[in-house]
Amino acid sequence: MANPRKAPKIISELAAEFAGTLILILFGVGVVAQVVAGGLGDHDSIAWAWGLGVTLGVYTAARISGAHLNPAVTVALAVFKGFSWRKVLPYSLAQTAGAFVAALLVRWNYADVLAAFDPGHTFKSQFVFSTMPGNGALPVGTWAAFGDQIIGTAILLFLILAVTDLNNTAPAANLAPFIIGLIVVAIGMAWGTNAGYAINPARDFGPRLASFLTGYGTAWRDQYGQLYFWVPIVAPLIGGVVGAGLYQALVGRYLPITEEPEPGRVPTKPEPGPT
Repeated sequence: MANPRKAPKIISELAAEFAGTLILILFGVGVVAQVVAGGLGDHDSIAWAWGLGVTLGVYTAARISGAHLNPAVTVALAVFKGFSWRKVLPYSLAQTAGAFVAALLVRWNYADVLAAFDPGHTFKSQFVFSTMPGNGALPVGTWAAFGDQIIGTAILLFLILAVTDLNNTAPAANLAPFIIGLIVVAIGMAWGTNAGYAINPARDFGPRLASFLTGYGTAWRDQYGQLYFWVPIVAPLIGGVVGAGLYQALVGRYLPITEEPEPGRVPTKPEPGPT
């Protein structure tokens, strides 16, 4: 049997991205199914479970792949942080595959509850798996949802760069996943009305495909009958680059590139005395 530690680096990275995104979606889509179809919990439950899913997914994958778990993160890091462009598509596919498999597990686990809640598998429960403008109920149009996703993902990437920039006041490495999870909780609580805060193409497309293959014939459209699946793919990719660019322009480029603490913040190391 081959030693897994001998596997090519890209294979281990893709496996980590798959696993981390799978964990994220198990909690994220799972909680929406529980709240919407099972009647247990509320919007706060959804926001917290998504945030905890992000935290646990990042802890799962961070050591091996950096735990992007989101094509918008991967693209933004390639644009501004030197992440290899040749890895962007493989990472994105691994993330989408992890989201797809997780959504299939949620679909199977909650099959009876979903069928009782929405026997026709209509828009009433479609947004358990994928997002719609106004969460399928409020009068929000396609372009309002598109703008919302740009803003929400820009916030996400701006803050991810802020808390992971070692030249800034970054949290200790083992706390960064927790802080990133809190960022997602905050976005969910403040930016969830217009488009369900997908802010992640893999998070939306993988479960959307899973729902389509398991009975949701209208999965690619919104409640108005318009093709909508492209909105939570294209808008987050734009928003991620915008947010990362704003961080670099407003904060990152002004940070001192040094590993030495600012004098006066912590005791400086004394000069060695005579021997």
